[in-house]
Amino acid sequence: MKSAKTEAKQATLTVVHTNYTKMDDTQLVLLCQKQDQAAFDVLIKRHQRNLYAMLYKLAPDWNDTADLAQEACIRIWKGIGKLQNPKAFKSWMGQIVTNLFYDELRKRPRQTVIMSLDAPMNGDDEDSPTRDLADPAAGPDELYDRKDLRKTVDAAISTLPRQFRTAIILREVEDLPYDEIAKITQTDIGTVKSRISRARTKVQNILRPQFRSEKSA
Repeated sequence: MKSAKTEAKQATLTVVHTNYTKMDDTQLVLLCQKQDQAAFDVLIKRHQRNLYAMLYKLAPDWNDTADLAQEACIRIWKGIGKLQNPKAFKSWMGQIVTNLFYDELRKRPRQTVIMSLDAPMNGDDEDSPTRDLADPAAGPDELYDRKDLRKTVDAAISTLPRQFRTAIILREVEDLPYDEIAKITQTDIGTVKSRISRARTKVQNILRPQFRSEKSA
């Protein structure tokens, strides 16, 4: 026969479980940090649509969005205990998804990044003439060179600070508009343009000596 103390404890747990859906994100995050799986389920269900929308925007052509969403949830669960500001859960989740996208991007075969050596030093004037590093219409005889070029460009991009690296990948590889990049990276459009411009300049400085040596060879 159950004691009064045990019944009272079970009743309390039932009430808490019933009230999960009435809690705000901050309350749910605090419970998640105490390893409360039920609270986490409610929190993820609440933000599931946003999570999928972010993945679709980052990688609209990938057909494994559900797997990526599951991986994102795993990373959120593993890292939520380190979230210092529970009120910032939504933006923190955005960073988790962006980092996951970048990690997956590095693993997957993709088209060569087109990096213009003539991109403006200050700004992003898309009407300016460019001298691209790769021609998407190149024939099969150039495949080997294009593979080496992709490695060179990727290596240059990998040396950039994360905020610059993420911005230029979202722009050059995924071809996202500036406002979408601003939403994903939780910054304003001016900051996005500045980061992309600085990233391009840094990559150009890395690549120019190589192309100069090839021309003189």
